[in-house]
Amino acid sequence: MSADIGQPARIRSPLLAVHPSTWRTIFAMAAGLGVTALLILSVGADPLTAYRTIALGAFGSLERVTYGLNRATPYILCGIGVSLCFRAKVINIGGEGQIAIGGLCATWVALTWPIANPAIAIGSAALGGIAGGMIWASLAGGIHLGRGVNEVLVTLLMNFIAVLLVAEALHSWIGEIGAGFPQSPMLTANYRLPKLIAGTDLHIGILFALVAAILANIVLWCTSLGFAWRIFGESRMAARYAGFSRGRLTIGVMALAGGLAGLAGAIEVMGIHYRLIEGFSKGFGFNAIAVALLAALKPWAVIPAGLFFGFLETGTQAMQRQIGVPSSLVIVIQGVTMLLVLAAMGGLRPKGGS
Repeated sequence: MSADIGQPARIRSPLLAVHPSTWRTIFAMAAGLGVTALLILSVGADPLTAYRTIALGAFGSLERVTYGLNRATPYILCGIGVSLCFRAKVINIGGEGQIAIGGLCATWVALTWPIANPAIAIGSAALGGIAGGMIWASLAGGIHLGRGVNEVLVTLLMNFIAVLLVAEALHSWIGEIGAGFPQSPMLTANYRLPKLIAGTDLHIGILFALVAAILANIVLWCTSLGFAWRIFGESRMAARYAGFSRGRLTIGVMALAGGLAGLAGAIEVMGIHYRLIEGFSKGFGFNAIAVALLAALKPWAVIPAGLFFGFLETGTQAMQRQIGVPSSLVIVIQGVTMLLVLAAMGGLRPKGGS
């Protein structure tokens, strides 16, 4: 007879079945709210009012939601590339420069080739941005492999070079004559991204980001190339024993990440500003690193992580405008929230394809 007969049945609560990492993340976010409440109190504002303003600023209207989605698009695209690079243990922190070069190349295509068909025009400019980002990232990978320079240093320094190249272009051959701010001429209507929802600012770039995340997840977990990147990241010795080329894998993953970042730059130009402006890529690349880490380096998880960061930024900007919180404190609030969440996930290693 079973020993369980006569004993009360064990009922497992669904709450207890939640993965411990989920609880750690929830507790970290709660701690973040507590810490930021103290910061908000320090400037004489009411934390409850501030949090209400953040929520309404992010989700209070269709306009705010569309702004958050547009803001999250470059985070998702660049974050996918960062997650793939980190999976292969190639530390690419050059997303900001790759976005800048992608925007520059897309603008050059749009201003140089007056294509009448909107689909062909947008596709050409997007391909120009992708190509620019791929070339810029591949150049960083080539310097790393050819000269033995650490890829962190190379990609970091190339960010500054890219930003300066964009500034130089806007002050010379691609700049709008007589403009009071360094910017290019406006793009023609056929080079502007269509709106996803009529009457709003939401463009189709978010669809590109979602498709890119799905395809990247398929490549990582369902192809021999993704398998090679994962082996390369786990053990250089095992990858060499399996016959994988270090140079090809490094340049390949760098080029893919650069292409995604370049596409993000093209989307910012064609979907948000309708022109190239100085400093348009500021912050996107470095924030995308936090997005990738928040997603535990899983391409599909970059989608909710990018949305979280996009809406958090949208809400805190609204808080700054409406209750007078200093802009520097807004950056601190964002940083503290992300830092605590990442710290809670610090002991987790990416496992499996889910």
